[in-house]
Amino acid sequence: MSTRKLTGSANNPQIRRRYRAEKRFKAYCIGAVSIAFAIIIAFFTDIISQGYTAFWQYQVQVTIDYNDRAERLGQFALDRDMREVASRGATRSIPRAIDRNPDLLGTTEERWVPVKAEIDQYLKHGRDILEAKHEEVAAAPELPDKLRKKVDALIDEGRIESAFNTRFFTTGDSKLPELAGIFSAAVGTLYVLGITLLCAFPIGVMSAIYLEEFAPDNKLTQTIEVNINNLAAVPSIIFGLLGLALFINFFGVPRSSALAGGLTLGLMTLPIIIISTRAALRAVPDPIRQGAFAMGCSRWQVVRDHVLPSSLPGILTGTIIGLAQAMGETAPLIIVGMIAYIPEAPSGVFEAATVLPAQVFTWASEPEQAYVEKTAAGIMVLLAVLLTLNATAVFLRRKFERRW
Repeated sequence: MSTRKLTGSANNPQIRRRYRAEKRFKAYCIGAVSIAFAIIIAFFTDIISQGYTAFWQYQVQVTIDYNDRAERLGQFALDRDMREVASRGATRSIPRAIDRNPDLLGTTEERWVPVKAEIDQYLKHGRDILEAKHEEVAAAPELPDKLRKKVDALIDEGRIESAFNTRFFTTGDSKLPELAGIFSAAVGTLYVLGITLLCAFPIGVMSAIYLEEFAPDNKLTQTIEVNINNLAAVPSIIFGLLGLALFINFFGVPRSSALAGGLTLGLMTLPIIIISTRAALRAVPDPIRQGAFAMGCSRWQVVRDHVLPSSLPGILTGTIIGLAQAMGETAPLIIVGMIAYIPEAPSGVFEAATVLPAQVFTWASEPEQAYVEKTAAGIMVLLAVLLTLNATAVFLRRKFERRW
């Protein structure tokens, strides 16, 4: 019995090679996505594991003595046996309390104040290790035996307890790690982003409208378009040098101020807004313009009443993404001096200020172990804000996007 040789695609060597190549390419793509996802998971796991402890803090109950001698010396006495446990900055707010209420002089008060940073780190990371007698005892935060016994005794008495670290969100930077917070950096960030938005958004949108809707197609406009596209790829530190030369050295804007930082980031964000706005305008179909012209509208009426409203979701999306990128920048702000030590929140755009990325950079360079969790917690807050901004951009795009 004769058999007929199959000549279908399943027995074609060339097609089988194509299928095998397709399977390999699919496997490579899945592998690349898996590696990227694993890196992201590892990054977030490492940051969260190091930073979550910064959101709670140990505090100790002490007795504050508002005596006359301490008032004259500008100091207020703690319990003598608590001075090596409580933070040295625990009494900083007391002079203001005396100014508001002079009747406090000559009285005593029970208060909960932060413990010193080394004790806080011992209670968070070292005490459980020592009690469990693990092999990692050598890596635990160290305390003298006498101080460790006193801390353990205070815990047994209920005079040391953990609480949510509100100071991390309500205070500025400090030389004492247990008192350092992000409030002044957050206020500076709001000032900087506000100035960036006020400068970059109107100029960027109007420039894009002119180039896309009104400008003639000649060599000058083509040169401008090429330069705008190139500026979007320029390293951010170059904008910092430009801001230093233009705004600080030429116009005399105060160094380290939110105004200098906002104007510098405005220059950096401007090309992004122009490019995204032009893309949004270009996405509006020409029949909309032609229909408006047919009804007797002028070119400005066409742009104002038809093209601009239709492209607004894309413009807002590009603007939010540009602001999110500006918020994460550090290099240009270092050039204009916004890496300064700022313990108090600025009250205006002309005062010295810093931003969240610069604050994280400062903490990362500190030698104390307590600043490690502050650094990671600052990164967590910064990532939360950036993810929120990007999620807002995605929401606006999906909610108001029109399909033509």
